[in-house]
Amino acid sequence: MSLTVPPALLDAAEGGPVDDEAFIACVRDSLPYAWATVSRVVAELEAGDDDLADNVVPPPTDADRGQLLRALASDAIRAGLERHFGVRLAFQNCHRVAAFRPSAVDGERYRRFVSTRGQLLNQSPQLRNC
Repeated sequence: MSLTVPPALLDAAEGGPVDDEAFIACVRDSLPYAWATVSRVVAELEAGDDDLADNVVPPPTDADRGQLLRALASDAIRAGLERHFGVRLAFQNCHRVAAFRPSAVDGERYRRFVSTRGQLLNQSPQLRNC
């Protein structure tokens, strides 16, 4: 299961639209490793002048890897994280999540990161189990 949804939030969802902050709190509480990783990458982006920051450290456990995969494979979770942090997220393999400034999304570095060539160049035998 991707998220542990509190009963009150589930009731709210059954009744109609859900507050973005309530959804983000659910993501943060349900996927703490993914939240920490994305938060760290965004903080690195905000601390510098570069158009991107990315995580190159593999998750320490399979459970952590699963959290990151669930967070970034879900359109709703990924979009919620992007809205919350004000960035565009990109993802390769089981751990390489990057945060881009919105102004960089049409730029060369973003296009290179999300390209098929970029994906192929980021492969290694160590990552085949992700």
